[in-house]
Amino acid sequence: MSKIQPSPLVEYPSKAMIPERDLDAVPVLETHHLGIDFGGLTAVDDFSLTVGKTEIAGLIGPNGAGKTTVFNLLTNVYQPTRGSIMINGFSSAGKSTAQVNRLGIARTFQNIRLFSNMSVIDNVKVGMHNSTKESLLAALTHSFGYGKAERIATERAMELLAFLGLENMAGAVSGSLPYGAQRRLEIVRALATNPRILLLDEPAAGMNPSETQELMENIRNIRDTFGIAILLIEHDMSLVMGICEGICVLNYGKIIAKGTPDAIRANPTVIEAYLGKRGGKTNAEG
Repeated sequence: MSKIQPSPLVEYPSKAMIPERDLDAVPVLETHHLGIDFGGLTAVDDFSLTVGKTEIAGLIGPNGAGKTTVFNLLTNVYQPTRGSIMINGFSSAGKSTAQVNRLGIARTFQNIRLFSNMSVIDNVKVGMHNSTKESLLAALTHSFGYGKAERIATERAMELLAFLGLENMAGAVSGSLPYGAQRRLEIVRALATNPRILLLDEPAAGMNPSETQELMENIRNIRDTFGIAILLIEHDMSLVMGICEGICVLNYGKIIAKGTPDAIRANPTVIEAYLGKRGGKTNAEG
């Protein structure tokens, strides 16, 4: 496995900042002035973000800032009130979540959503549904074509499970796995859809420091091995600052800052959003 080397953020023709190594490729994700209203409430407004082909990017912000709503917009769980979403250069407007997945976007969830009564390997095979070419008739009759497809699916599922150290749990019921293993299984299932960009919603939630460190390494390995982009929502700032190349900060549904980890760490607007002010000082200052 050849590692993708760090690259400075540079200006793309659209004026967005992406890693220099990705300049010769269409961005995997572009949103322009994206917004959604629920009744009279604006949940997300004027959200514009570009993610390069192999970028690891972060979406951060205080609780209730609208981060998961953005993920729901990107996967067409919610239809935007305004704005546009481009995945690998193709508009996702009007498409179903399954069609958006076929465009190349996959996600995990803040609260784990596995088929808890199914085996580990069957959870991964479910993720392959978009790439399965055998007909319903072949599946019902278990024809030769179905048997071949099933063997290929099993082999691929085992490869993906081995990638995140889950191959020995393939036959176990997924709901019986330890918490950290369930988190990894959800990532494997998302990878089974052959995404071009993987959305991770708080992947380090509930993890201890050693598990978080392992997750950082896994995220880098996923990017390097599959050559895909990763956009993650995360509250663990050590993880975000240690792995993300570009970071977007959301507050009350609006972007308040974008930039490198160093720029975001020093941004006074970001500091205020996280810590608040009291008598002209941040709470951290007392």
